[in-house]
Amino acid sequence: MEKGAISRDDILKTLQEYDDLGAESFLSLYGFKPARKFLILHEGKEYESKAVAGVAHKYSHGRTLKWDEFSGGVGHAVDWLKREGFQIGVPRSPKWARDELILACDVVARNGWRGVSSADPRIGELSDLLQLLGAYPPEQRSAEYRNRNGAALKTHNIASFHPDYQGKPTNGGQLDREVLQDFLERPAEMAQAAELIRAGLRSGELQPAPLNEDEDQDDDVGAPEGRVLYRRHRTRERNKGLRKKKIASVLKQGGALSCEACGFDFGKFYGERGDGYIECHHVVPLHEAGEGTTRLADLALICSNCHRMIHRSAPWPTPAELRLVVLDRAGMQEEGLPRQRPVARTADK
Repeated sequence: MEKGAISRDDILKTLQEYDDLGAESFLSLYGFKPARKFLILHEGKEYESKAVAGVAHKYSHGRTLKWDEFSGGVGHAVDWLKREGFQIGVPRSPKWARDELILACDVVARNGWRGVSSADPRIGELSDLLQLLGAYPPEQRSAEYRNRNGAALKTHNIASFHPDYQGKPTNGGQLDREVLQDFLERPAEMAQAAELIRAGLRSGELQPAPLNEDEDQDDDVGAPEGRVLYRRHRTRERNKGLRKKKIASVLKQGGALSCEACGFDFGKFYGERGDGYIECHHVVPLHEAGEGTTRLADLALICSNCHRMIHRSAPWPTPAELRLVVLDRAGMQEEGLPRQRPVARTADK
């Protein structure tokens, strides 16, 4: 029989042996180290995936696979285990996403910039919301993913970065500091963003979406609204019907399809291929505008480069504000603006 053809029964026998010996003795006996990445989650317990797959091999093949005999590393073992219907998790929860930190920081702000105890009902609510948010897929979550203790600890991490905090800073990350600074600089905006996320999660209207091919993680980290609201914002921008209406309105008034930030005209630069093309940007962020109806006055026509620069980091500049940046950097008058080559993205067509 080929190497790796282990059955569910082989795995269950191995899990029983693991329980009988205990994790430390089991790993020592078979020469495996504690898992750093993936664990088997079975009946409320956790088991090192690579060690279990290796030992399970002996029941059908007469010998245990060593840690370096997996052709695809730990991923090879995980594939075998998933094939037999076992749930795979991770030993540690992933880093906090911006949406999650917005919710946690709002709790800290409303508590006078102090951390909150795990027994506090507000932490229970926060933990429940983080579970609903699901910033990471199930296979990337540990058994303790965003539980009350973890949520409470994060509030203390955030509070320790506040300028008025007198104690010793805890083990928070750079994104903790950035979100805290956003709350200090734009308290009303960030509180509104947190409220929209909470309301959307409770109603079921807001769900995280996977990254599109033309978007990268920087967009989600830099969005002033967090990933979930940013997705909703971008969905509005990509509404083909609204884009067509905006273009028609501009042309009807005698305007040109040129970027409102830098003046770039796709038709003039690319000729027939560029005629009629321009991207559409929703000027008012979702956390400020709410979930109301989009008006044409809320939309701006901009080129691909300027669109990318606006969304690159918080706070987002308006096209008019970005235009001033372009003018200042170019060191010339408005009529002499440079005509840069854009980075067109098919998803916005």
